Amino acid sequence: MRAKSADDGASTSQVEVTNVSVHGFWVLVGSEELHLPFSQFPWFRDAPIAKLAHVTRPSPDHLYWPDLDVDLAVESIRHPDRFPLVSR
Repeated sequence: MRAKSADDGASTSQVEVTNVSVHGFWVLVGSEELHLPFSQFPWFRDAPIAKLAHVTRPSPDHLYWPDLDVDLAVESIRHPDRFPLVSR
């Protein structure tokens, strides 16, 4: 008798860091590439690339960088002017 494997988890699209520059970095969220300028997302400015690249997508509208303990709504990346910085 074969053991039944666990049920699959929630399906979410992948996320990937595609480029990093001195000004910011880009993430591919599904089929959309988004830019995160360090001036608007200062938590990432001094992070090593390996920690920037370790990003997950727990839900379609949420990204999480576990090594940096940073989570962002995708909408806050698309429209950072609607989400003023709360901490530095």
